[in-house]
Amino acid sequence: MSGVIINTLAILVGSLIGLLLKKGIPERITDAIMKGIGLCTIYIGIVGTLKGKSPLILILSITIGAIIGQGLDLDDKMNRLVLKLESRFSKGKQKTPLAEGFVTASLLFCVGAMTLVGSLQAGLSGNYEMLYMKAALDLVTSIVFASALGIGVLFSAFLLFAVEGSIVMLAHYVAPILTDVVIAEMTCAGSLLILALGLNLLGVTKLKIMNYMPAILLPIILCQIIR
Repeated sequence: MSGVIINTLAILVGSLIGLLLKKGIPERITDAIMKGIGLCTIYIGIVGTLKGKSPLILILSITIGAIIGQGLDLDDKMNRLVLKLESRFSKGKQKTPLAEGFVTASLLFCVGAMTLVGSLQAGLSGNYEMLYMKAALDLVTSIVFASALGIGVLFSAFLLFAVEGSIVMLAHYVAPILTDVVIAEMTCAGSLLILALGLNLLGVTKLKIMNYMPAILLPIILCQIIR
């Protein structure tokens, strides 16, 4: 679990550095950084979506995922959950966008081949090299994102620990399921949501991303049906 712990600590440390830097950044510069983060998020999303090979699996994942997410109203539950936390980090009447930072960072850190493959390698062979590499990347990313999106980025570290830690411990059981094809399609679906987050950050859309989150897991099932 050393790779998982180091990856988690990298995000925590990077987020704290980013939060400290944020205090000394003027609002107009913060706004410019936010827009730049939005553009970078769109780029990351586009690159990730190209890993998918089956448009049908993507369409079904997003459609069925939206039905599940909307039915459970995940976005509303998420907002109510963080409302109490947001009040603790509010500054006067202006609140830290905890939910936005948490969801954005969680998708960026938890979705992708490095997370899934790196965790599988760690669990199956004890090779943490990919997770160490990811930790270095996440350290830099968390500094930048925390300086723009606030403390929500820091909380994403705990979700990352849960995701990577679970895969490492269950690697021998999930390895036959998380094939290269499944990982590619999960990355594709998750990256499409990252792209949507980028559009939200730029103010182009106001999509309720949490209501689409089940789409990330659906390729696990759909890849077994559609070959």
